[in-house]
Amino acid sequence: MRIPKTASATALGALGAVATLAMPGSASAQTVEFPQISTLFYGGACWGSIRTWADTSPDYPGRAVLNVQSLPIQGVGPGDYPLAPLCEVDTTVSWRNTGTGATGDYRVTVVSGIYGSILYSLFQDTGPGHIDVTVTTNNAATPVHGSFDVVGPPPDAPKPDPAKPAPVDDKSAKPAPNDAQAADRTAAVDDRAGTGRTSPESITPGDTTAADETDAEPAVSPRGTV
Repeated sequence: MRIPKTASATALGALGAVATLAMPGSASAQTVEFPQISTLFYGGACWGSIRTWADTSPDYPGRAVLNVQSLPIQGVGPGDYPLAPLCEVDTTVSWRNTGTGATGDYRVTVVSGIYGSILYSLFQDTGPGHIDVTVTTNNAATPVHGSFDVVGPPPDAPKPDPAKPAPVDDKSAKPAPNDAQAADRTAAVDDRAGTGRTSPESITPGDTTAADETDAEPAVSPRGTV
């Protein structure tokens, strides 16, 4: 039995979607799948089940990706290949943020065949928090429910309080000794050593006696003299 071109295209799209789902993602990403919804399709006497799930990640805080994909359907369709039907149904994923009250929905027409459908995905600005989900179709089906959590942005770094003084380094806070303090310490050391030197800072202008005492060498008595 020959497979119609439309059904072949649907099969290739489904295989591509499966390959996309199999790719590894971020280690912190989360995928939450909701219960499958069983529904009738339009375009023939078709029926099947539809998968829906949500992807979240810290890479896109406050947002979620809603995904919709049909499993292979069964039934009879019109045209030259009635045993390989290609049918469709409108599928809606409605969500509500229980913390903020924000609501939204992702509505898409799912075209499916004997190999299922391609993957339908769309970002939703849910905001961070706990999200309740309801999945419905526009044909005979029983609604299903699910939930997932969306992470928020990381907290901001704390800002410095202008009322608090900036920390002071103990080493840099010590004042450097001035010249007078250094001269006093030098004089004290000389006095303890008994050198009798007069510090230059203690010489007053015009006083040559102190200068002579400082510069003069001690007299040495000749050997043998008293």
